[in-house]
Amino acid sequence: MAKFGVRIVSDDRLGLLRDVSGLVAQHGGNIVTIQLSSAHRAQLYLEIDSLEEAAGVADELRAVGGVESVEITESAGAIFGKRVIVLGGGAQVAQVVAGAVSEADRHNIRGERISVDTIPLIGETVISEAVLAVAHLPRAAILVLAGSLMGGKITASVRELRTRYGIPVVSLNMAGSVPDAADLVVSDPVQAGVMAVMHIAETAKFDLFRLKGRRL
Repeated sequence: MAKFGVRIVSDDRLGLLRDVSGLVAQHGGNIVTIQLSSAHRAQLYLEIDSLEEAAGVADELRAVGGVESVEITESAGAIFGKRVIVLGGGAQVAQVVAGAVSEADRHNIRGERISVDTIPLIGETVISEAVLAVAHLPRAAILVLAGSLMGGKITASVRELRTRYGIPVVSLNMAGSVPDAADLVVSDPVQAGVMAVMHIAETAKFDLFRLKGRRL
């Protein structure tokens, strides 16, 4: 997890990101996350690790041309922690999320930070694109696919997500080829959500890779 976050509001100008990242690098900081949005003003969020003096860097950032405000915050990782991503059809997604949220609450009471994110989606192309996009979501730790039929492009995306990006995938026991590509297949959607959270929780003793290839 990053040590802290930095929120910057600035003029939307050419070279802003270069100037900010260069200044952080001069102080030995390692930027692990960058999020930039721009309308009339640029809003830049950084998560920085390996930086000894946050206050000093903040003062220098305030002197960068166009910068209006600089705020040192807790990192999003420290606040929201690891993320469980749930994709698929509405009814099944709701049940997976119910299990995941219930189990996450149990571990978060003990000091963990696990959050659950979801979007109900329909269509092979739409879901396959969403699966690959999980690799680019900050702090995404595991994916659960909830539906009654998934295959084709979705299966290819699942294999790429697992092999290229190392993100484990839990699938409901459904028709199609996705269950064959997933790390674990679970019939009960509530239990699928529970097991996904247990796998990424540091306060749990469960490793889905020890059940790899099984259908429960």
